[in-house]
Amino acid sequence: MAQHFDILIIGAGISGIGSAVHLKLKAPQKKFAILERRESIGGTWDLFRYPGIRSDSDMSTFGFEFKPWTQSKVLADGTSIRNYVNETAKEYNIFEHIHFQRQVKTANWSSAKKMWELEVLNVANNTTEQWTADFLLGCTGYYNYDQGFKPAYPDEDKFKGTVIQPQHWPENLDYSGKKVVIIGSGATAITLVPSMADKAAHVTMLQRSPTYIATVPAIDALYDKMKKFMPEKVAYQLTRSRNIGVQRLVFKLSQEKPELVKKFLLKAVKLQVGKHVDMKHFTPNYNPWDQRLCVVPDGDLFKTIKRGKASVETDQIERFTENGILLKSGKQLDADIIVSATGLNIQILGGLQASIDGQPVNTSNHMLYKGVLLSNIPNAAIIIGYTNASWTLKVDVAADYLARLFNYMDKKHYKVVLAKADASELTDDTVMGSLASGYIKRAEHVMPRQGKSEPWRVSMNYLKDKAELRSSSFEDDILTFDGGKANNKKRFKLFG
Repeated sequence: MAQHFDILIIGAGISGIGSAVHLKLKAPQKKFAILERRESIGGTWDLFRYPGIRSDSDMSTFGFEFKPWTQSKVLADGTSIRNYVNETAKEYNIFEHIHFQRQVKTANWSSAKKMWELEVLNVANNTTEQWTADFLLGCTGYYNYDQGFKPAYPDEDKFKGTVIQPQHWPENLDYSGKKVVIIGSGATAITLVPSMADKAAHVTMLQRSPTYIATVPAIDALYDKMKKFMPEKVAYQLTRSRNIGVQRLVFKLSQEKPELVKKFLLKAVKLQVGKHVDMKHFTPNYNPWDQRLCVVPDGDLFKTIKRGKASVETDQIERFTENGILLKSGKQLDADIIVSATGLNIQILGGLQASIDGQPVNTSNHMLYKGVLLSNIPNAAIIIGYTNASWTLKVDVAADYLARLFNYMDKKHYKVVLAKADASELTDDTVMGSLASGYIKRAEHVMPRQGKSEPWRVSMNYLKDKAELRSSSFEDDILTFDGGKANNKKRFKLFG
């Protein structure tokens, strides 16, 4: 017999746990379960165990709005974040709703039964289970947990050392006294360099092109002070509001006055690395926020380079050799360990195959209504965080919106909601916005699309989304309920 729930949440990471808490607090009448492929919660923060793993946005905005982040670290380490997610799940009794080692393979919407029918692999005993739900909520993030993106390096098999991908870091890797080359220039690479430099003989960051990197304080001194004379929750909310405003200001300035922001960022780097480091390694050929801006606490990356414990090479790989990497310039980088921090492979809904009445769904042919509901797919939503702010901010507003939607539907006795869209609304842009990052470009075949106009334009503006999602009506010309418009006696075929 299939197990039936009002709502099935796929994934027990930041999005899944946050959404579950919002449901408990704001739609407690709904019976829900979380299906988690792995044996523990936390998603990214439980999977990634490479040295120095940390958040790449400040914790006052990365923490949930309902649970203050009480530590003073601006960028928290992976263990602290993992503990925070576990504390949240325990505090709100979410563990009783989680079914571990359950990988959703297929999900089919049955129009006749008005429900989702799921085939779920029980990883523990390799059996297939049947689950059903009225509503499906994808909280799987947007990348493949099995394998990161790794280019095919010429002659890699000739290298006598160890090649590692960060998301599969060997548990007992000893890199003491070793020469390490880290390929990449994104958040993972700039975290690994200072974290490995003290033990390693030398660490080289090899990049094809530079990334904008900004320094932020390691400790939020003002938050520390505020906690001493006001309630912790108030201090948290004030700090959160301040940082949301700062994030938005920096992004807006980058869009409107890119040369000014570029000049500021590069001058700050030059002051930290010193006069002996060539600034070509830190001067991108694009404007700030055309790709995600990286941050380092107290300039740890720059300090490590200035001390001579690490260096940067901007070049392309000709081929691997027995002892390292030969660059296009002819330079040889000796290495005992090579880390391929070259990004992610993207997938939606954890790689499951979705269908409607047996017809496969291609998510790149769909849009997101108000950034939440999948167009032309009944009773389905996904949570995709911001590219220019903390992921969790979107979790809070999207889950709050869904809880309001469920309450509205229960009040009106509706069973099915559909965000009905015309194919002419589709554009070539994905919901990830204007970012030109490689991992986003590689995901164009699976990512939902932007629409030409509201409400199909996915905003990367938290303040706009917060105002819109927390007050918007469900009675418009797009949402249909049980095949018809809200509060309208006329009904029409769901896909007519």
